[in-house]
Amino acid sequence: VQLQASGGGLVQAGGSLRLSCAASGRTFSTSGMGWFRQAPGKEREFVAAIRWNDGSSYYADSVKGRFTISGDNAKNTVALQMDSLKPEDTAVYYCAASSGGFSSLTARRVYGYDYWGQGTQVTVSS
Repeated sequence: VQLQASGGGLVQAGGSLRLSCAASGRTFSTSGMGWFRQAPGKEREFVAAIRWNDGSSYYADSVKGRFTISGDNAKNTVALQMDSLKPEDTAVYYCAASSGGFSSLTARRVYGYDYWGQGTQVTVSS
């Protein structure tokens, strides 16, 4: 199973980017998918997640109101629409998928996911 993230790039502050992530490989079912990010010298942090069974979405406080997560359960794809970008959003963004329980707690934790993509760089200039 592989997760392929795309859509990163360089954008000015206030601009927008849309990240996409698709799973490939053997067929598998997921309970939810999410996005994390990691800036240089910092730990990987939760950004947003979506749970398939009821469509619940979760956001880090730092991106709430600016980022929107969406996805397709049947296709195991997830997207992250990022608006009003700030320089502090600069990081490598990773998509991830969970095949187990997916609560509002585990959705926000690295250990809540079983599969990870390779990351895509997002750079926001001031």
